[in-house]
Amino acid sequence: MKIAKDAAVSFNYTLTDETGEVLDSSQGREPLTYLHGHDQIIPGLERQLEGLETGAKVELDVPAAEAYGEHRSDLLYEVERSRFDDEVDLEVGNQVMAQGASEPVVLTINAVSDDTVVLDANHPLAGKDLNFAVEVTEVREATEEELAHGHVHDGSHHH
Repeated sequence: MKIAKDAAVSFNYTLTDETGEVLDSSQGREPLTYLHGHDQIIPGLERQLEGLETGAKVELDVPAAEAYGEHRSDLLYEVERSRFDDEVDLEVGNQVMAQGASEPVVLTINAVSDDTVVLDANHPLAGKDLNFAVEVTEVREATEEELAHGHVHDGSHHH
């Protein structure tokens, strides 16, 4: 069976950036499993997996615009340093949680001065072209229950 809308797909992957640095990998873990065509993985990866079959091994390049988007300067926020509790480690690169409009958001500390902290609400991989080494381990038709629940079940799933 080929990967197409409503297929239950499992794959192993290694994700690297344009310099070849490994950013993430399924090595030593279960394969990533998702419902194809349901926006559960980044768009450029999902689009390029379409039509592949179990056993396929491919190298896929996903531009930033089809991954986590371009880095947006309007998602940088300058906050008074005094608004942070003393126990917060205000180091560039650290992440902090804040309450968004409807749910908590993770912000990355972009810059720190004596008076202000610049927080970045972009995804950490925004603006990066991504490279995936993928091995498709399973492609099958999703069950009616999986489609109704919006995710693949692994046999131990209970609602």
